[in-house]
Amino acid sequence: MAASGPTRPSLAGQHFQIAVIGGGLIGLAIARECARAGKRTLLVEQNDFASGASGRSPRMFSGLRALETGNVSLARDILRDRDELIREFPHLLQPSHFMTAIGNQSLRSPLTARTGLWLYRRLAGSSIDPAAFELERKKVERALDSTQNFAVLDYEDVLCDFPERVAAEWLLDAAAAGAVIRNHTQVLAVDIAHNRARGLLLRDWTTNSEDCIEATHIVNATGAWADRLCQRSAIKLRKPLSTGIRSSYMVVSYFPGAPTTPLISETFDGRPLSILPWNDQLLVGPVETVDASDPGRIMPSPKEIEALQKSLEKLFPKARAAQPEVRFAFSGIRAVPYVPDLDPAKAPLNHVLHDHEHDGTARLLSVVGGSLATARIVARDCAATLGAKTTARSAAPAHAPALLDQWASELAHAAAVSEEAARGIIEWHGNRAEDIARMARSSVELRTPLCPHTDHIVAEAVYAYTREFAVTLGDVLLRRVPVALGPCWSENCSREAVLRIGAVVGWNDQAAGAALESFENERNAFLYRPRSAARLATAAD
Repeated sequence: MAASGPTRPSLAGQHFQIAVIGGGLIGLAIARECARAGKRTLLVEQNDFASGASGRSPRMFSGLRALETGNVSLARDILRDRDELIREFPHLLQPSHFMTAIGNQSLRSPLTARTGLWLYRRLAGSSIDPAAFELERKKVERALDSTQNFAVLDYEDVLCDFPERVAAEWLLDAAAAGAVIRNHTQVLAVDIAHNRARGLLLRDWTTNSEDCIEATHIVNATGAWADRLCQRSAIKLRKPLSTGIRSSYMVVSYFPGAPTTPLISETFDGRPLSILPWNDQLLVGPVETVDASDPGRIMPSPKEIEALQKSLEKLFPKARAAQPEVRFAFSGIRAVPYVPDLDPAKAPLNHVLHDHEHDGTARLLSVVGGSLATARIVARDCAATLGAKTTARSAAPAHAPALLDQWASELAHAAAVSEEAARGIIEWHGNRAEDIARMARSSVELRTPLCPHTDHIVAEAVYAYTREFAVTLGDVLLRRVPVALGPCWSENCSREAVLRIGAVVGWNDQAAGAALESFENERNAFLYRPRSAARLATAAD
């Protein structure tokens, strides 16, 4: 493990009022709320923040599904929270024109969909004029399978291309409020004595050392690992806490007629399907199934990729002829409150706070359920349950999006980089871009692009190591500065990035080689690449 950030002091013997286990978006949001409420808070994550289900999500921030299931109250809460987040992080959440395509074989009727979208617009408000996207809608209508007589409807929703960057923002907010942050630190067990959770036994994988800490309250926010943590800690459950749902996606190249704004439709067997322009590619999915296997060792199956291809080709016959390249596929397991024999299409949207006092272990709370769209809602509920009273904080952006061009020009001058590089820094780092600009100004090496195909620079990687709690190269290139998710990235790009980052942080040949090997192993385990990019056309017949 190639650490390049500040040395982390030992946690041995320290006491915290609240210890949060799990560094996904839910755990991050809880730690952020508790720390802002003045509680001495510890956040621990066994891998890296947002490296599990949070970084393998549909990348939308929507309340539409809650509305479609009849939960108007939850939809309203999501939309209210979303508006606050857009004001706080306008560089990460983008209101966008969406389309939904309903064919004559759909289980939904166009009339029902129109009614639902009308109500959604009333709840959410809309700043997008559908007439401005008439050409796009007509292009998609022509490209869709004409035999299904699709009705294509417009609405507005919000994209979050990189929830990994939302995680980074919340991480820094939590740290600024006083939270102690530890990634690559596994909870071996919850320390329990006299029917009460008293602390945690930790293994810090960066030093391969074990520490014990004390905590007044412990929050198990480990998502799909929640039941496993209880088993390791000898906590007897009356029934499972969660059901795991594996969601698999594929990323393909553009093809003629492909939508350039998000499209929501259905798979060939009637399940919800989204096709999102993402990172100069198309993100297609999900295929979902109940999965009780190890969340750390999952990948999409060939049959799931085949099903996604079949669904895409059923919607867009031109995709079959164009044979878009399947660049990679990935899977994540999200945990929902336990339901026996669950149909993934009917998975509950609610969250549950399970007090383990009923299991004979007081002061331990397990959080099950939640998503990007509900993370702060879950966090506020959890913080209130723990007596961590918080007040709403919504920071206005220092620069309005309308002034992006001017801001990029000023930042380019301040950092001595191109306007394209400045724009990229702003789009991923927002108000923290000024800090990166000052760092970049200090040397040519820091202003060097991470690889020849990107405008993102070495200073962003160094900032991730020194300020954003990145430990490994994967933490940097897959999450803090996720250039390795782009269409051009290759092993040559990885080697270039190692050389350019290593020249600044001082890696010798051995350290650089270890960083490269670890990164390629993580990237290959995350981004599954089919052996053949052939179209499986016969299977789609």
